[in-house]
Amino acid sequence: MASQRSVTVGGVVIGGGAPPVVQSMTLTKTHDIPATTAQISDLASAGCEIVRVAVPKLEDAEALSRIVRFSPIPVIADIHFNASLALKAIEAGVAAVRINPGNIGGPDKVSEVVLAAKAAGIPMRIGANSGSLPKHLEELAQDDQAEALVEAALEEVRLLESLDYRDFKISVKSSHVPTMIRAYRILASKVPYPLHLGVTEAGPPTTGAIKSAVGMGALLIDGIGDTLRVSLTADPVEEVKVAWEILKALGLRERGPVLIACPSCGRDNVGVQTLAEEVEERLATYPEHFEVAVLGCAVNGPGESGNADFGIAGGRDIGFIYAHGKLLRKVESPILVDELFNEIDRWIGDGMPRPERRTHGKSAALAMAEASAIPLA
Repeated sequence: MASQRSVTVGGVVIGGGAPPVVQSMTLTKTHDIPATTAQISDLASAGCEIVRVAVPKLEDAEALSRIVRFSPIPVIADIHFNASLALKAIEAGVAAVRINPGNIGGPDKVSEVVLAAKAAGIPMRIGANSGSLPKHLEELAQDDQAEALVEAALEEVRLLESLDYRDFKISVKSSHVPTMIRAYRILASKVPYPLHLGVTEAGPPTTGAIKSAVGMGALLIDGIGDTLRVSLTADPVEEVKVAWEILKALGLRERGPVLIACPSCGRDNVGVQTLAEEVEERLATYPEHFEVAVLGCAVNGPGESGNADFGIAGGRDIGFIYAHGKLLRKVESPILVDELFNEIDRWIGDGMPRPERRTHGKSAALAMAEASAIPLA
């Protein structure tokens, strides 16, 4: 069900077996070049690999050439209702355009955009959204919205194929997660083209992140989806962070550290929430990929810390530091986090050697009891 074809957006390969690509979209008025380029820079620093900008007006299209020149990542122009803006965006040197063939002005206008994209050698994204389905599909949508989304997308596919243009990716977004999942599954079984995933209008950070993780995660784990955007009512940098966490959780991409932390419970002897937040904040400055476990008691501490690259397990007055499956030492609780990062920095400085992992043969409780006998560092 994975896509067979690929497209290249400003040097970034999407589909055809390439790793899923993280996208986002600027919130600025595109014609405000300083604000737009500043936000693109922030997004790129957060790990955004392709960025989309809205082009609703002529002044936005006229700003694109400078934005493209200043942007550290490929820029996609988002066009609706006005084919002439798509043509101007292509002239400005964007890496791709996103159009909706159903609202761009008819087949003749679509043909104009396709010919310009062909001449420029750039791809397009087409697709359907549950909030803007064509009127002739409204009756089908009442019976089965997923089928309606897929049919809307296939109508666009057939139009572009009739123009001998196949350099595109497709999306079938919905704010209803089960509908979105089903639509993408149906579409993936019918087309070879790359798919852009998204739960549209997902909402504020907490609920939006959950919807996006459930919807896109269910597809990505089965090999469906080549690029993704987490649509949050928030700073778009948060979208990028959530997208990367989804990919990291599925083992599809690596970027920066992974934090493992136990939930708070009555066995917590150290205030694990505060401890985990402190570790997470300090990990945010590390670009390297490694795992750190933060645990609050003897039940899971040794096991989880042993499976991570590094780990700490807290106690009332003392804590324990682990590295690559071995207990290093116990230290006083006030300096536990500092000592953890001293070990991490030393390891990075040595070239990040990873010994072969071993499985703990002892129970976690026994391992912690034995650790208690080690003299304080």
